[in-house]
Amino acid sequence: MLETIWFLLWGVLWAVYFALDGFDLGMGMLKPFLARDEYEKRVIYNAAGPFWDGNEVWLIAAGGVTFAAFPLAYAAMFSGLYTALMLLLFALIVRGVSFEFRSKVDSPGWKAIWDGCQVVGSFLPALLLGVAFANIFQGLPLDQNQVMHGGLLDLLNPYGLAGGVLFVLLFLSHGALWLSIKAEGDLRERAASTAAKLWPVLAAVIVLFLAYTWFATKLFTNYLTNPVLFLILLVPVGGLVMIRVWLAARRFWAAWGASAVMIIGVTLFAVVGLFPAILPSSLNPAWSLTATDAGIKASSSPLTLAIMLGVALVFVPIVIGYQFWVYKTFSSPVTREDLEY
Repeated sequence: MLETIWFLLWGVLWAVYFALDGFDLGMGMLKPFLARDEYEKRVIYNAAGPFWDGNEVWLIAAGGVTFAAFPLAYAAMFSGLYTALMLLLFALIVRGVSFEFRSKVDSPGWKAIWDGCQVVGSFLPALLLGVAFANIFQGLPLDQNQVMHGGLLDLLNPYGLAGGVLFVLLFLSHGALWLSIKAEGDLRERAASTAAKLWPVLAAVIVLFLAYTWFATKLFTNYLTNPVLFLILLVPVGGLVMIRVWLAARRFWAAWGASAVMIIGVTLFAVVGLFPAILPSSLNPAWSLTATDAGIKASSSPLTLAIMLGVALVFVPIVIGYQFWVYKTFSSPVTREDLEY
C-alpha cells in the first residue's frame, strides 16, 4: 500500500513541477520571438523572477523522492541517463545564473550573452525532460542487473524525440499564457496571439503522440484492463478545450489554470499507465524496476516509506502555502513603474 501511495506521489511531484516550472521555461524560449526591446525583455525576466526558483523546489522534491523511495530506480536512472541528466543540470544552472548576472553590467553585448543562455537554458530542459520521460514510457534497455545499455544517442529515437517536441510545445503554450497575465500593452497582445496560434498545433501533436503511444508503448494496458481509468483522459482533454474557450474570452488566469490542469493530467495519465513499473525494461518485462513485487522491486522498506510519508504530510502543505502566498503577492502585471523602482 505504501509503495502505491509513493508511486502516485512521485507522479504528482513531477506533474506539479511540469505545470509550474513549465511556464517560465516557456517564456525563456519565447523571449527572442516576443521581446522587441530592452523594456520587454525585462518584463519577461521579471514575470518569471519571483517564481522560477520556487518552482524548481518541486524538481528537487521529485528527485529526492526517487532517491529515497525508489533507490534502485534512482541508481539505474542516474547511471543510464547520466549524460542527458547532466546536460539538464548544466542547462538549469546556466539559466539560473542568467537571471542574476544579466543586469550586473550595463552592456548590450553582456546582456545578449545572458539572453542567449536564458533561451538555451530553457529549451534544453524542456526537450530533455520530454525525451527522458518518453523513453521511460517506451521502456529502457535494462538488463537483469539493472544496468542500462546504450547512451544519449539511443535516447534520441523517434518516440523519444516526439516526447521532446510535445514538452517543448506544452511549455511554449504555458509560457505564452503566463506572459498574457504578467505583461501589458503590445507584449500582452503578442503573447495572447502566440498562445492562440500554438493551440491547434499543440492539440494536433497531443493527438498524434497519443496515437504513437498506443503502438510504441504499453501505457494503455492498465486502461484496457480497467476501462474506468480512461476517465483520467477527461482531465487533460478538458484542460485543452478550456484553454481555447478562456483564451477567446481573454480570461488569461483561467486559461493558464486550464493549461496547468492539462499538463498535470497528461503526466498523471502516463504515470497511471506505467504502474507498477517505474522504469520498464524493453529487454524483458521481468527485469523492470517496479514499486511492487511485479518485477524487480525498487522501493525502500515500509518503515522508510512510512517515515517519509509523515514528513511529506507536514512539509508539503507548508511549501504549497508559501507558493500560494508568492503567486498571490506577485499576481499583478509587471509595469514600467515596477521596473523603474
